Amino acid sequence: MEIRNSLELCSLLPNFQIGVIHYHNIQVGASPQMVKGRLQMFQESLFFDLEEKNVTDLEGIKEWRQIFKACGKDPNRYRHSAEALYRRVKKQNYLQPVNSSIDLNNFFSLQYEIPIGIYDTDKLKGEVVIRLGDDGEEYIGLNGRSNSLHHLMVSVDDEGPFGSPFVDSERTCVTESTKNAVQIVYLRHSMPIDEAKQMIESLMNMFVQVHGGESEFEIIGC
Repeated sequence: MEIRNSLELCSLLPNFQIGVIHYHNIQVGASPQMVKGRLQMFQESLFFDLEEKNVTDLEGIKEWRQIFKACGKDPNRYRHSAEALYRRVKKQNYLQPVNSSIDLNNFFSLQYEIPIGIYDTDKLKGEVVIRLGDDGEEYIGLNGRSNSLHHLMVSVDDEGPFGSPFVDSERTCVTESTKNAVQIVYLRHSMPIDEAKQMIESLMNMFVQVHGGESEFEIIGC
């Protein structure tokens, strides 16, 4: 599967880059106790760290708010997914286990302060392009609502938009029947490429440790 960033997006954000991890023959199920325990402990640790901090002061959260603003979205109204997770933790509204894939995805997003999406590859068709959403584009998101995608960064296949660092769609979500998946890691512009590769590889290895299968990754820039 080919994934690329659009010329329009690269013109707006010349330093934009994503990490892409392809997984094959994985087995998704209920999270093992190790994953559930780490996610719970990490949230509890973050809660105490956030008692004397604002979520928007965190460097990763701040950087992605600036990216949303550059794309034409008010980051106070449209909060990227990592910020939304952090705000839940600050309210002690901790994330509950969903499945092994989603739980690990949330853990990584909290750990690195960045949005991360994961999608069932077998539900995607054709080339995937990361671009800005057009006026009138929308989809039913994992938040259960119809979401306007205008001026949001979106991932699009031949059937239309399916993902965003704001909220992903129901159409391509990973379930316990998923066997092949692709993970899009929305990197911070300030992260050096060597550090980004090390982070992506660490994330990938932990995911495969839990789900089995094979994997490979790439960094896609402008």
